[in-house]
Amino acid sequence: MTKPSPQPSPQTSYQPSSQPSPSPTPSAPTRIRVGSAPDSWGVWFPDDPRQVPWRRFLDEVAGAGYEWIELGPYGYLPTDPAVLAEETARRGLRVSAGTVFTGLHHGPDVWDRTWAHVAENAALARAMGAGHLVVIPSFWRDDRTGEVLEEPVLTAGQWRDLTRLTERLGREVRERYGLRIVVHPHADTHLDGEESVTRFLDATDPEAVSLCLDTGHYAYAGGDSVELIETYGERIGYLHLKQVDPAVLAEVVAEGTPFGPAVARGVMCEPPSGVPALEPVLAAARALDVDLFAIVEQDMYPCAPDVPYPIALRTRRFLRSCGV
Repeated sequence: MTKPSPQPSPQTSYQPSSQPSPSPTPSAPTRIRVGSAPDSWGVWFPDDPRQVPWRRFLDEVAGAGYEWIELGPYGYLPTDPAVLAEETARRGLRVSAGTVFTGLHHGPDVWDRTWAHVAENAALARAMGAGHLVVIPSFWRDDRTGEVLEEPVLTAGQWRDLTRLTERLGREVRERYGLRIVVHPHADTHLDGEESVTRFLDATDPEAVSLCLDTGHYAYAGGDSVELIETYGERIGYLHLKQVDPAVLAEVVAEGTPFGPAVARGVMCEPPSGVPALEPVLAAARALDVDLFAIVEQDMYPCAPDVPYPIALRTRRFLRSCGV
């Protein structure tokens, strides 16, 4: 694929540096730190001509009033820690986490190549001062073509491999890199809704494995985020804030649409127009009385380059109205 230009496109009209960031709410009674991610700018891949250049993402996420970001797909942002540290620091940004996809239900045979992928991401995240690594299970069907890659339901043996190897991953990432893994339930993976998520949590060691609760993906699979936080609060280590459009969701579920095309149809929508309502989710999270990151992740690949920044401004304003 063509490497995106490192400069903003000259034909666009965005001007984050000329617009004042919204003033932070003084002394907000919360231990939740809000950020955003490349995903909210339509970034799914390290290199794709339909994605905004990384400098533009950094400019706009800072201009929208966020202080925390995730690394996104490895290679989208600079992987040289010195370069990335300079670029983030001069925009007042800090990194909360890196992200990896894994297929640990395939058993010990995939461990070595999984670890190689995890290690490069974890090393960069640690170098940037992050404390978390978001771990997403692999898709059971291709998220763009819809091709079924494997059975959508795991066997008992695959569940054992998934839970045991995820525990091993959590311990080794902590020992070698000082990061906490947070496992992210995701549409079109084996870990998505209430049944699979609670089974996974019940089968894994809380000392080794925490959960990244993505409110949009959990709702996509029919889950109730508030109920999960109230029931498994000690396992919630990280939040992704996202909403789904219930009308579009009903259509894509009825039609069996893969996740990628569902996103292109707008199944993930700008808050507060979708579900779940984020005010009660944030209230339940605050009640845990722990430090949490709440990272905005509005899936919208692909999208026009001028679309994300106005949404980011409105979303940050909305979240301030929720007290974070």
